[in-house]
Amino acid sequence: MHTIGTGKLALLPALYALQALAKTCTLKPLGRGRSDVSQIEAAIGECGHGGTTVFQPGEYNITRKMHWDLANSHVDLHGSLNFVFDLPYWMDPASTYRVIFIQSQASWFVISGHDFTLDAHGTGGIIGNGQNWWSWYGNATRLDGDGRPVSLTLSNVTRGTVRNFKVEAPPFWCNAVADSRDVVYDGMTCVAENADERWFGQNIVWNTDGIDTYRSDNITMVNWDITSGDDCLAIKGNSTNIFARNITCRGGTGIAFGSLGQYAELPDYVENVVLEDITLIRPDPQVQPLLEHGVYLKTWTNTRIGFPPTGGGAGGGRVSGVVARNVKVDQVTTPIQLYQTNLGHPGDAPSKLQFANLTFENWTGTAQTSTIVDLECSSAAPCTDVTFREINVTVPSGEAPAYTCVNVASSAGLPSGACTGDGAVKM
Repeated sequence: MHTIGTGKLALLPALYALQALAKTCTLKPLGRGRSDVSQIEAAIGECGHGGTTVFQPGEYNITRKMHWDLANSHVDLHGSLNFVFDLPYWMDPASTYRVIFIQSQASWFVISGHDFTLDAHGTGGIIGNGQNWWSWYGNATRLDGDGRPVSLTLSNVTRGTVRNFKVEAPPFWCNAVADSRDVVYDGMTCVAENADERWFGQNIVWNTDGIDTYRSDNITMVNWDITSGDDCLAIKGNSTNIFARNITCRGGTGIAFGSLGQYAELPDYVENVVLEDITLIRPDPQVQPLLEHGVYLKTWTNTRIGFPPTGGGAGGGRVSGVVARNVKVDQVTTPIQLYQTNLGHPGDAPSKLQFANLTFENWTGTAQTSTIVDLECSSAAPCTDVTFREINVTVPSGEAPAYTCVNVASSAGLPSGACTGDGAVKM
């Protein structure tokens, strides 16, 4: 027979009293083109601390930037937050939050606080109306920090959970987590897929990353499905103890580390990152022509060219303790790549950012080119302790697998002689 100590028994009335006081706020869409922001803010203000906020099914019109401060609370989002397309409004810096320091990114919806759960139940999330943004930009040059808003931003969060959430047509990054710790994303779907026939066969959905992590610790991402024209996941500076499992990436540039070393005065440290059970699928090229990498790691050079958000360089730091295992690739261009010359110029000083203790294990599938591994490390900070186990990626018929290793001080697991020094060795 299970018993409860007298001390715990004495606490039960107080616990029941707290439960009785906990409020529930229930919303339904106002409809008829009316803005729902005021009623949402009122509900979060009343029930966002110690209560439950329930969004009934339907579309909620979001017409201005929105911030939720949540503590010891629960949000049931059965409906969708429809961020109404208004380009002049959203491109005004005053209409978005600038809580992501790197590259001065804009956010139209920010959640902060501690000890909360946001559950969208697989039916709710965000409608970003990204097609309007993509078609407006077309294939024009678009730089980081260009003003398009991040769809969902967690900023200064401790012990937060986002569950079964969907973002349809994000204009820019689907998610970002910054200056946060102990965050779990369990079930995330992002779909950035061009439907404008003027741009079929081209990538006009640049910068629609599934998520960017920055200055955050102990971030878990499980059960993700990302359709994108850019990074599926992007692990940026000072991201530590990152765990990602059961991630499907459809199109884009793969899972990225970086770019790092953009800020000369702010070193980037990335430590203890585990990626496992990753699947990368090449979509119909008419819809999305890119599937560039499985995993790639990149830094700026050690020459400072311009200033952030669009320029920079000369930043230091270290990336260590990275594991990418159980990865399936489908006709990727280059499965594993590392380079330290992002946006560099001939004659730039070599990066001083160090890569060490990288492990790639149990990779299967197909590549579009013969180069399976392309490691181009810096002469100022050669890569060390790079380990490969069971790399079984098939290259095009009639070609031999190739491995490029430049400035790799120590590695193991590739065919004999394939990665022992500068240059490329074909096996």
